[in-house]
Amino acid sequence: MTGHLCLLGDANSVHVQRWVGEMRARGWQVSVVTARPHPIEGVRQVVLPPVRRTTDWLWRVGAARRAVAELKPDIVHAHYVTSYGYLAARSGRHPLVMTAWGSDLLVTPKSNVVLRLLTAWILGQADLVTGDSPDLLAAAHELRNGLSTELIHWGVDLARFSPRAWEEKPGCDAVSLRSWEPNYRIDVILRALAHVRKKRSDVRLHLLGGGSLEGALRAQVSELGLQDAVRFHGKLDDAGMAAVLDRCRFSISVPESDATSVSVLESMACGLAVIASDLPANRDWLPAGALVPAGDAGALAERWETLVQDDEQASFLGECNAERIVLEGDRQAQMNAMDRLYRRLLGSDVHVK
Repeated sequence: MTGHLCLLGDANSVHVQRWVGEMRARGWQVSVVTARPHPIEGVRQVVLPPVRRTTDWLWRVGAARRAVAELKPDIVHAHYVTSYGYLAARSGRHPLVMTAWGSDLLVTPKSNVVLRLLTAWILGQADLVTGDSPDLLAAAHELRNGLSTELIHWGVDLARFSPRAWEEKPGCDAVSLRSWEPNYRIDVILRALAHVRKKRSDVRLHLLGGGSLEGALRAQVSELGLQDAVRFHGKLDDAGMAAVLDRCRFSISVPESDATSVSVLESMACGLAVIASDLPANRDWLPAGALVPAGDAGALAERWETLVQDDEQASFLGECNAERIVLEGDRQAQMNAMDRLYRRLLGSDVHVK
């Protein structure tokens, strides 16, 4: 056994579950301290009282500190800086790693000066901060000078997500893997679809992810007359996601704010032509022609329609996307790098701030 790794994060998050699995496969004993439990085989979980409001995190410090003290891990790793990162920082245990997920550094600290100062303090307690895009790490350095940071993205399971021959994909199906929450602008995708369908009635959309806006989105589908064109799948496991991606030619991801999106990488790995919002993280992975202004349904519809009409170009873009992920997006390579970072922390004199 390599050592004991304690993750603080949402156990019901597929990203946390994947991280647990990858580190267990590399010999780590893994435990999870969480306010949102979900069964994970072979992993001890310490469940905190539920968090219903943002301020609840302030009142979970004692429970989190006791949990970490009882577990006595070799490394503590918090996922999401402004929630579990705060709890981990207050635990006082090192080595301490924090992984920023996006909004915790790109949005929350901009809300007010108190949150900015608090986020800066949290980051300062970490021995290592990781993020999945250069702009996310730049935001961390802007908040706190002198941080030790590493670019680690979630990566793609290439054994699960791989391209299917373009000509074997039926019709002109598109997919969105993003959650049905305000930031991800599924409403914009639906408005764009209504426009595209005026010229191509064979275009269909699969919505994965689930979320609080389901009722509103179903109502919008009805208002736009898209009942026969949209399928609501909700949350699917990896096998279910891969099955949907296998039948689609296009993937659409147009959030207002985002770091490197796993769903974009998985779509690329499956050889889909991707259309995404013009954000710094997406510029790192996609050509300029694949990007549209966030919130602009007209621009999205125009790009979508162009790709539907030019099948050869869409196929070429999908092929390029798949090749890029093989070269730079393999989850195994990313998790191997994280494993090395853990080992380096255990072998060094950490937290000298």
